[in-house]
Amino acid sequence: MALVMFACVCLVLMAGFPVAFSLAGTALAFAVFGHWFGLFDLVFLGALPNRIYALMVNETLIAVPLFVFMGVILERTRIAANLLATMGRLFGSMPGGLAISVTLVGMLLAASTGIVGATVVTMGLLSLPTLLKRGYDPAVATGTICAAGTLGQIIPPSIILILLGDVISNAHQQAQLQLGNFTPETISVGDLFAGALIPGLLLVAAYIIYLLLLAWFRPELMPAMDVDDDPDAGSLLGDLVRVLLPPLLLMVGVLGSIIVGVATPTEAAAVGAIGALLLAGFRRELGLAVLTASVRVTVRVTSMVFLILIGASLFSLVFRGYGGDEMVESLLSGLPGGVFGALVVVMLVMFLLGFVLDFIEITFVVVPTVGPILLAMGLDPVWLGIMIAVNLQTSFLTPPFGFALFYLRGVAPPEVSTGAIYRGVLPFIGIQLLMLVALALWPGLVSWLPNQIYG
Repeated sequence: MALVMFACVCLVLMAGFPVAFSLAGTALAFAVFGHWFGLFDLVFLGALPNRIYALMVNETLIAVPLFVFMGVILERTRIAANLLATMGRLFGSMPGGLAISVTLVGMLLAASTGIVGATVVTMGLLSLPTLLKRGYDPAVATGTICAAGTLGQIIPPSIILILLGDVISNAHQQAQLQLGNFTPETISVGDLFAGALIPGLLLVAAYIIYLLLLAWFRPELMPAMDVDDDPDAGSLLGDLVRVLLPPLLLMVGVLGSIIVGVATPTEAAAVGAIGALLLAGFRRELGLAVLTASVRVTVRVTSMVFLILIGASLFSLVFRGYGGDEMVESLLSGLPGGVFGALVVVMLVMFLLGFVLDFIEITFVVVPTVGPILLAMGLDPVWLGIMIAVNLQTSFLTPPFGFALFYLRGVAPPEVSTGAIYRGVLPFIGIQLLMLVALALWPGLVSWLPNQIYG
């Protein structure tokens, strides 16, 4: 019944129903059905109010609306557009320079918004027309934008890492209690931020190296920009400092305060939100219309996240009531290869689920089920969290169902074919897979920085 329920919720989601109501509705339907036939005890649903209350008092999750608000303000006050224009002038005179600019700006925008859809759509609207106008191959242009947009999965500070950090922390505590350790060490969002920093920067560096090599061997696909196209833009150095420095300082301040332990993620998110307001006000781009629209987007996104949280809590209760967690534990423990075999299967399943489910659904439905089992086998929780993030980042890029591809297809001009988008992301998928292999072979890429900071 647990497997049938999981399959049904996937079908309902693929049919286009809202995620939160799909999770909660399917769970309630199976609970009532199971109660009628004596297969399910409704006493499991009695734990739902306590779970909802735990969400309400979870201080870490308060960072979600604050980071969303910070990202929306930065997105709607033309900061991204100014960054792209200035970085384009800096690198545009070399073959592939505009693509490198898109990657760097996508990294900064991904760190500020933390939402893949918002970053891909914004970068698509801002940069795709420019890249095509400058003679870039459509596949190269779209592949670069999709890859840069998905960096929001792994570059901190990221909403996704905040949610994943909270779930991984609970899974780690549950695994330690099962092992008889009643005083487990806590895993914080700061641990995940520190663990994600080196892999995220390595991904950015790998993207840029690929673009440089492509520009070297195939310069006709990525022609250089004529610097005389922008004769009245003023001093490049002055513009670079004026446009790049303030948002960069804001990102470093927010992330740095979390990593070094000066502020909690919630406190740092509040500082980031206020900093984004001050930055927009200093640029005289914070009007009443922008502020109102930003607040509405923040409320809408936050409501979506927390409704999904409630629906996922109800789903996990019913799943557990049918013995789903015990079934999954028995299945993973019996796989050949031990912990390695279990990890490979879980990663493969999550990769495939990434085609039909969003990261938030996977985080709150799948990770709480398999996380305690894998962590009880001895895996490092921070390393496991980063592996999951990179794995799903790869899934969101993979044709034909990758979410990032759908987002860009929605804003791309008709002359850019879907096939071109698919071809463009293939090299970046290869880079992502190599990163997963590197993290598996050298876990120190994740654990070194948290160990240096936190001991």
